[in-house]
Amino acid sequence: MCKKIFVAATGQNCGKTTTCLSILHMARKRHFRVGFIKPVGPKPTLFSGALVDKDAALMAQVYGLGEDLEFMSPVVLQPGSTRKILDGEIQEGRLLEMIERACAEMERQCDFLVIEGAGHSGVGSVVGLSNARLARVLNAPVLMVTGRGIGSVVDQVSMNLALFRQEGAHVGLIMPNKLIPEKRSSTLRYLRTALGRMGLKVEGGFNYHPVLANPTLQRLSRVLDAPLAGDPQEGQRIVDHVQLGAASAQRVADLLLPSTLIVVTSSRDELLVMLASLHQIPEYREKIAGIVISGLAPVSRVTRQILDGSGVPYLRVRNTTAEAFAAITGDIAKISAEDHAKIGLVQSLAETEMNFAAVESLAGGHEPAARVVGFR
Repeated sequence: MCKKIFVAATGQNCGKTTTCLSILHMARKRHFRVGFIKPVGPKPTLFSGALVDKDAALMAQVYGLGEDLEFMSPVVLQPGSTRKILDGEIQEGRLLEMIERACAEMERQCDFLVIEGAGHSGVGSVVGLSNARLARVLNAPVLMVTGRGIGSVVDQVSMNLALFRQEGAHVGLIMPNKLIPEKRSSTLRYLRTALGRMGLKVEGGFNYHPVLANPTLQRLSRVLDAPLAGDPQEGQRIVDHVQLGAASAQRVADLLLPSTLIVVTSSRDELLVMLASLHQIPEYREKIAGIVISGLAPVSRVTRQILDGSGVPYLRVRNTTAEAFAAITGDIAKISAEDHAKIGLVQSLAETEMNFAAVESLAGGHEPAARVVGFR
């Protein structure tokens, strides 16, 4: 019998995908043959010639599960899918059959199966495939990932729990994420008191780590749809702060914090030249993660030569400075398969910050059928 668990969340950006990465890592350390399913994929991407959900593609790449791709993402929603299902062009029952068949096949192949929901408990309700319903249909106990805090977490859990219980799904574990390290113990103590009254167990997830929360230059290159110029090895550099280069050149330099991305309009030659020069100094190289050069005005030939000669990473966009700044600060960094440093950190932290024994206990099942290191 395969151990399986449905990883849900109280909303977006709680760290659900990071939690799935961690559970799969810990299960493989136990020499389980692992599998992953995203039953309903709301974010399609083309991977290995197939249209699959982005999270399924991520897990396939990180854990070498490409052979199971057709089962990992059985239903992928595309623009217009909701209307087609509501109009009867696509049968809801047919989609559910595809999901059940994929899950059964993965259970047959694996010792430990992670089923990742999409968003909060009600996502998918419009087409009859809510997370709560899928958890019940697939007979998988639910681990619910939340954000940090006390009152807000209890409120969000209460709302999501209602639908899971209405559908008859078993929510067995709450995992608060992005905890403030110095408040971790007290936060978990209060949450165990409050949520224990609802019959829920609580285990802490990850502490808040800026490295996981903040984007890399490579990520921002995709967000802004602009190639990364300068040192290509800096693509994995993590941006911890964003500064609008609107003040005097000296003031911008004075305000630099570690790993800062500076957004500068293309007409600020003196500031661009100064940043390129400062990038040559070790003290400032740590502070200057890169530059986003915005605006329609061309960068002067001499300034561009200085930038390219310095190796400072930069992105050239045609957006206004305000538009570029809003796009950067409004982006919630998601882990991609190319974020090797982040994935390595997630896996390392899973070994110290996650109580995998509690997760495994909830998942149930028996001992793995094969204990061959590296298998699957």
